Amino acid sequence: MRRNASISLLSVGHACVDVYQGAVAALVPYFVSERAYGYAVASGIVLAASLLSSVAQPVFGALTDRWAMPWLLPVSTVTSGVGIALSGLGGSYGLTLVFVAVSGVGVAAYHPESARVARLASGGSHTAMSWFSLGGNVGFALAPLLVAVSVGQGSLRWTPVLVLPALAGAALCVPVLRMLARSEADKAATGTGTATGTDDLASFLRLSLAVVFRSIVFTGLSTFISLYAQQRVHGTSAGTLALFLLFLGGAVGSLLGGALANRYDRVRVSAWSYLVSVAAVAGVVYVPGPAMFLFVALTSAGLYVPFSLQVTLGQDYLPSRIGTASGVTLGLTVSIGGLASPLLGRLADATSLRTALTPLIAMPVLSWLLFRALPEPKAPGAPTGQMSTSSRVDAPGYGPAPAP
Repeated sequence: MRRNASISLLSVGHACVDVYQGAVAALVPYFVSERAYGYAVASGIVLAASLLSSVAQPVFGALTDRWAMPWLLPVSTVTSGVGIALSGLGGSYGLTLVFVAVSGVGVAAYHPESARVARLASGGSHTAMSWFSLGGNVGFALAPLLVAVSVGQGSLRWTPVLVLPALAGAALCVPVLRMLARSEADKAATGTGTATGTDDLASFLRLSLAVVFRSIVFTGLSTFISLYAQQRVHGTSAGTLALFLLFLGGAVGSLLGGALANRYDRVRVSAWSYLVSVAAVAGVVYVPGPAMFLFVALTSAGLYVPFSLQVTLGQDYLPSRIGTASGVTLGLTVSIGGLASPLLGRLADATSLRTALTPLIAMPVLSWLLFRALPEPKAPGAPTGQMSTSSRVDAPGYGPAPAP
């Protein structure tokens, strides 16, 4: 019961934080319409959110490997919300970039520590981790709706309303931290919860590169899909629907990934999902009319099936550096996709959005090729021949390595 309650609260808290990752893309059409930004300039806002986050997440991950910092959860949640809340105030492009970057730092601080805490609370269960990831997907999915309600009915001066999810998320962290403290005290008293293992850096680097390619296609679509849908189907509501489906499909994909990983190994499931994503992304770019919405949902599900699986794979490839692995797979390689957005924006300004989005079809192919070379790691500390984590995910005592 304690584990279920902790994962549920962490999942909702994760949603409250990832609202602000989704809000950046959801605000782009409003910056374009109210401030007459071009595609490249508007995508620079996504870059601002991604750049500092990309650099900061491994740093926070390394810090959480050395010291447990659960207090980061409420502090980073509030920081991510305050940055987005202030981003629409004033007309200065530079100030907008600063506020969005502050939000990105808050997101960066949240993810490595929250992944460490979620692993502790889940006991290594793929299903529990998929529920934790689901929270982030729901936050992404709700972002365009929250932005439409708060900003779409007025103007960018209403962005301060968007701080409310952050305040709720910070409050939800309190009971989780209390349960975590009690759990850690129990483990210290009984001497359980320690995991050992050998780092597989080569596999971790291949995994990280695969996640980078996934990030490029997902971030590229999330930045421009709203504008692209408005061109293809016509109407502002088409853009909101496309962005909502892109984020909501991730919720289905995350839960499906956890379920499939209990039946097959994580590497195989992830490779399959990337093959599906190739056809789905091609459909988004080239299938005409409202049918594109079906491919948007399929793309989202295909890209999110491996999402939580990649986090636990990274943790198992680097069992002695759980925070670093989480910071990279859940943070750095995800947010680094935003670095490609300005390039896509420049290409769209010079040609068309369809031409700019076409290279994204190749990204899942590259992820698939990298996954073909990855092994399925065994549970940390498992002797030779013991079942892998994909076959036995709830083994007693399976948890993260302690901070060195």
